[in-house]
Amino acid sequence: MSILKKLAGETLSYGFSTILGRSLNFLLVFIHTAAFMPAALGVNVKLYGYVAIANIIYTYGMETAYFRYAKEAPERYYNIILTAIILTSGVFTIGLFVFADPLMAQLGYEGKGQFMRWLALILAIDAVTAIPFARLRLERKIQLFVKAKIVSILINVGLNLFFLALLKPMHEGHWGPAFLQNLYFPSIGAGYIFLANLLANASLFYWLRSSFTDFKWTWDGAEMKKLWVYSYPIMFMSLAAMFNLMFDRLLLEEFLPEGFYPGRSSEDALGIYGNCYKLSVFMSLAIQAFKYAAEPFFLGSKSAENSQSNLALVSHWFVIVCLVLWVGVSSNLFWIQGLFLRQSIYWEGIGVVPVLLLANLFLGVYYTQSVWFKKTNKTYMGTVITVTGLAVTLVGNVLFIPIYGYMACAYSFLTSAIVMTLLCYVGGQKFDPAPYRWMAAIIYISLGILAIESGSLLSRIEIPLFISQNIGFICILAYILIKEFSWKNGKPSLALK
Repeated sequence: MSILKKLAGETLSYGFSTILGRSLNFLLVFIHTAAFMPAALGVNVKLYGYVAIANIIYTYGMETAYFRYAKEAPERYYNIILTAIILTSGVFTIGLFVFADPLMAQLGYEGKGQFMRWLALILAIDAVTAIPFARLRLERKIQLFVKAKIVSILINVGLNLFFLALLKPMHEGHWGPAFLQNLYFPSIGAGYIFLANLLANASLFYWLRSSFTDFKWTWDGAEMKKLWVYSYPIMFMSLAAMFNLMFDRLLLEEFLPEGFYPGRSSEDALGIYGNCYKLSVFMSLAIQAFKYAAEPFFLGSKSAENSQSNLALVSHWFVIVCLVLWVGVSSNLFWIQGLFLRQSIYWEGIGVVPVLLLANLFLGVYYTQSVWFKKTNKTYMGTVITVTGLAVTLVGNVLFIPIYGYMACAYSFLTSAIVMTLLCYVGGQKFDPAPYRWMAAIIYISLGILAIESGSLLSRIEIPLFISQNIGFICILAYILIKEFSWKNGKPSLALK
């Protein structure tokens, strides 16, 4: 019980910043889709896909390596790893600056080299601040971690509002002070999204200044070799996982037949799918918040608290929380789409959301189980599993996008996540077994599918949509209360067996 309270408390603390931050970032979907048509946002969807991949290369698994080895000599490993990250980030960023124009031309965005330069700086800041943020997590300095993240996100949202909700309408409508109208340049357009991101990221150095003032340049070739041997499989694993997450958007435009969606170009389809994909952020919130709290805890030294039975218990409740999010969001898409996707063109892709949420649920289960190969230094196993998942995604997208459009992207991702979860479970039970409650998880997920499908069937009956869509969700909540809690004197307590 204490482990649940401890991890739940830390997850909620990280979750507060994650949920608040993502909720504010979620408002950007409304801002962006109101300001630009899907084709104009295609460049952002595509480039941020590449940025997510480049972020992994910039940090090359050193964040996990820091958690694994910092308990031996915290300051020394902090200095060694941060020194390496700063040096390699500088090299990568200079390269992107030099080749920005030809790279953007190759991607089909001639004359947009400035976008690449802004993204290169964003990548450098993300990488250099990753280790100080990891240090805050390891030292349980949650308040500072939360503050830095939230302020950065507030700045990002504020700048998006300033550029796109104020300056853009003023420039196009020729109203307001002339100097403000002239601050907006139509040639930049959706590039203001990158600029806002860059300025917000730069603010992180203020909050992390103490982590840099006590930093000392340190290089140790022998230690770096040990760290690299541990971390490079993590990098390849993360790359495969990120390709798994992003390849659908990279392949959709390439393999979607012309005229597949009547009256829509392939750029429109990419913009529609990419922005509907963002609605699956609700599941990502739970996964990210949990990882922030659990990774330093379960990769630490062996103790009674981070035992295998407690890992199984935590994983069980992780599934339950994700189930509630999955069914709750899927049952209420009818008003979510109207609230956040103001242009009806985006509603066409809303059917991918429940599938993507379920895929993220399985992906979250995979992350909870992946502790075994990080603890046992078998990080290469993570690479094998995620490369297998990537192969499933690639094959599914290439074969089925021409037939099913962006629904093929969603179902390929779901299939990949299920395969990765199963492989990770089998490997974990062989090398570091834990008593996972897999039968309960299967039952919960099956009930979730029934709850969502029942909403579609009941919506045909002449009852309010809110009621018909949420009957299954209410039944799920009731089942959890009955199954997972014992009631004594009218008060609930966790039934941990």
